[in-house]
Amino acid sequence: MKTIGLIGGLSWESTVTYYRVINEYVQRELGGLHSAQILLDSVDLADFENYQRNGYWEYAGQQVGLAAQKLQAAGADMVLICSDTLHKVADQVQEMIDIPLIHIAKVTAQACVDADVHAVGLLGTRYTMDDPTFKSYFVRRAVDVIVPHGDDRAFINDAIYQELCQGVVSKETKLALLDIIDSLEVRGAQAIVLGCTELDLIVEPADTILPVLDSAALHATAAARLALAGD
Repeated sequence: MKTIGLIGGLSWESTVTYYRVINEYVQRELGGLHSAQILLDSVDLADFENYQRNGYWEYAGQQVGLAAQKLQAAGADMVLICSDTLHKVADQVQEMIDIPLIHIAKVTAQACVDADVHAVGLLGTRYTMDDPTFKSYFVRRAVDVIVPHGDDRAFINDAIYQELCQGVVSKETKLALLDIIDSLEVRGAQAIVLGCTELDLIVEPADTILPVLDSAALHATAAARLALAGD
């Protein structure tokens, strides 16, 4: 079994999802008392939120890269950044290590192709929704990306940082998110991408008739599958 390196704490709530999904996959595949071999470097989200808000992306990339280097030195065979937003610096991080970085957007976009989905509604932080970096992985695979309108993007971003990243899940926010999902369906979305690793805390597949593609769960599953490949 290969060792999975997680860069977590971005937020810690979503890092729990990664740990759970990876271990559930390994236990299903191997049975018995088996669990995954995982290394975790948990960073401080407050620092990275400051880097993002002030546009210090290169410095953020350096810090994520240092975390990846620590995981590689400790014996990780692959690295995952447990955050959709920080995949904006994924290429910079990959250049700093010699082991593969499993890219969350690549994994999620491929899931769209596998499901024969050609247009998705994307929910995430404003950085993910506004910036072309994340969306480009879908476009390359002929998947159209529909993002919420401006006010809705601001609402989702605030909900992520002011509520979900702090462990707050409110009924009012959930209902508002479901209204936004409905509006994306009207605009042509065939599925919804939860493009923030905290959004699965509040949006569940049963909440909408559209298929829900949870980027965190897909990312974690891809890593678990790779960890067992050849075993």
